[in-house]
Amino acid sequence: MRKSFAIALAMTLVFSAMAVNAETILLSMKGPGAGNPFWAAVEKGAREKAKELGVDLVVLAPPQESDITSQIAQIEDQMTKGVDGIALAPTDPDALAPIVDEALAEGTKVVFVDTNGKNKGVTFIGTNNEMGAKLAADYICKNVPKGSDVAILQGIIVQSTGRFRADGSHKGLTECGLNIVAEQPADWDRAKGQAVMENILVGNPNIKAVFASNDNMALGAAEALKQAGVLDKVLLVGFDANPDAAVSILASEMSASVAQNPYNMGALSVENLMKLIKGEKLAPVIDTGTVLVTKENAAEYK
Repeated sequence: MRKSFAIALAMTLVFSAMAVNAETILLSMKGPGAGNPFWAAVEKGAREKAKELGVDLVVLAPPQESDITSQIAQIEDQMTKGVDGIALAPTDPDALAPIVDEALAEGTKVVFVDTNGKNKGVTFIGTNNEMGAKLAADYICKNVPKGSDVAILQGIIVQSTGRFRADGSHKGLTECGLNIVAEQPADWDRAKGQAVMENILVGNPNIKAVFASNDNMALGAAEALKQAGVLDKVLLVGFDANPDAAVSILASEMSASVAQNPYNMGALSVENLMKLIKGEKLAPVIDTGTVLVTKENAAEYK
């Protein structure tokens, strides 16, 4: 009896020690998962990988993707609590660079996820956004007559994600001879996407195609086009291939979207932070890939 009790006590102490010594990783996203399927998928991937590896995961995000101050404050608070690693999707790479430098100086491991930062030597895990946007542009070029008026709804340009998607789409649409009549930011937001699209239509009633740098803005643009009675006359392409966009594509509202793999972004960020914590080295870029989603394969993304 005493022997069994001693064994049970020893096992309890071992597991307690393991729990105490478990690494803590912060996933700092640009926006909350609630209301945004993309960030919800990133969070899900990170949580499931953390559970698999026995990692304590803290998931935080500012209330809005443009709230730089809140993201910095959240990271500072977690650094004070002693996190071992940070998977960071920076709201503003320039503004977040000093806090990343501080974390690295303290020995905290950092990877960038979805949006690349400015700090040298930090691995980026995510999509080649310029190539993904070019993929969307090529699709538009194949389906719209040369010389047609087209528009681009941009994300937040100070973020590398927004800049690269704007650059990739602009280059692709220009090279195939389309006439870009408007390039306006809608800050990744659905309501802003609708408002910006409404404004663009006022001065450019003959638009034949729109590329929106994420699906939230594309879905907002679809509503504006629908209300103007021209949705069936405009090719509308988004980026992310989130479930709402897949439903829209199947309903013949959006025409296409570029799929990322946000689940893998979250999972790989946790997995690779653990490699860094254990002393392993990482490649500078871990590309999670892109796929064009049309009516033919949209059901896979619902």
